[in-house]
Amino acid sequence: MMNFGDKKGYKYLGGIHVHSKYSDGTGDIYAITRAAKKAGLDWIIVTDHNNFDIQEGIINGIYVIRGLEISPVNSNHYLALGIDKIIDYNQEPQKFVDEVREQGGVGFAAHPDESNNRKNKYSPIKWMDKAVVPDGIEIWNWFSVWADNYVDKNIFAQAYAFFFKHKLITKPQTETLSWWDGLNNKSNEIIPAIGSIDVHALKIDKYIFPVTIFPYKDMFKTITNVITLKKELSKDFLIAKKQILEAIRLGNNFIVNRKMTKVIPQVMISNSKETVYAGESIELDEDTYVRVKFGKEFEVRLICNGEVIWENKTKEAEIPLCKKGKFRVEAKLNKLGYAYSNPIVVR
Repeated sequence: MMNFGDKKGYKYLGGIHVHSKYSDGTGDIYAITRAAKKAGLDWIIVTDHNNFDIQEGIINGIYVIRGLEISPVNSNHYLALGIDKIIDYNQEPQKFVDEVREQGGVGFAAHPDESNNRKNKYSPIKWMDKAVVPDGIEIWNWFSVWADNYVDKNIFAQAYAFFFKHKLITKPQTETLSWWDGLNNKSNEIIPAIGSIDVHALKIDKYIFPVTIFPYKDMFKTITNVITLKKELSKDFLIAKKQILEAIRLGNNFIVNRKMTKVIPQVMISNSKETVYAGESIELDEDTYVRVKFGKEFEVRLICNGEVIWENKTKEAEIPLCKKGKFRVEAKLNKLGYAYSNPIVVR
C-alpha cells in the first residue's frame, strides 16, 4: 500500500455553470438544489446570462453561490464569480475582465474553443481574442463538447445523441488545453481551470408529454469540480462562500467526469516535509514525488510546463521528480477524458 501522506484535506464536490429559469434554464433554485443533493454535490454556482436574480444561501443542504455569465451576442462569454454588481455585456472583453477584477471577483473564459465544424443548429460561441487574458479558463464544458459532436442529419442520429448523450462527451478541446498551458508558462502564478456542466435542463414540449433532455440531476453527475480545503466547509454561508471561491481562484480543484467512475481520485505532490494539492506550491528536494490514485486503471499523463514527461496505464503511481516547474495530471480511458488537475508548482 502506498503512503499518500497524512494530510488528507477536506474534499467537496461542486457543479459550475448552471442556468435557472432566470435565463435560459428551466428550474427554480429549489428544484435545482434538490437535484444537486441527489447527485451527491455539496455546492453549485449558478451563472445565469446577464442576470443576478437567483437566490444565494444554503438551500436543501446545498451551498448556492450566485455568479454571472457575461454574455455578449455570439462570442466572448465570461463566467464572473464573487461579484456583487451586474456588468454590462455590451463592451469589449478586456473591459469586463477588468471590471470583474475591480469588484474583487474572478472570471473564467467560457467554452473558449467551440468547434466551427458543427453539424447541427448550435452555433459556436468562442473566446475570440486570445490576447485578452482571463483570470482562468473553463477547460471542459459538457454542453459544448456534446454540441460539437452532435449530428442532427436524421432522426436516428438525433435519437442516439439524446439517449446516449454521455457517449458524446470525449475530452476538453486540445486548443483550450494548449492555451491554458501557454498562459501558465508565461505566468509566475497559477492560471486556474474549471470544468463546467452548462446545464439548462432543456425541455421539448412538442410531444404528447414534455421531455427534459438534460435534467439537472443527471447533469450534476457528470463534470464535477472537487475542491480541497484545509478546514471543513463552514456552516456559515458567507464564510463558506469565501472558502469555495478562494479555492477556485487559487486552483485548489481538480476536474473529474463522474460518469466514468464514482471514486474520487487523489492527486498530490509530497516532499520530505509536506504534502500539497492542486493550486499549491512545494519545494523540490531529493524526496519529492507526484502521487496519484484512481478507482480503476486509467491512461495517466504527468505534464510539466505543458510537456508530457511521464505516462502509463495504472490505478496509482508514485513518480519521482527531479526538476522544478508547474505539474498537472490528466487521466483518460479509451480516448475519453476522466480527470484534469490544476497545476502544482514545484519551486
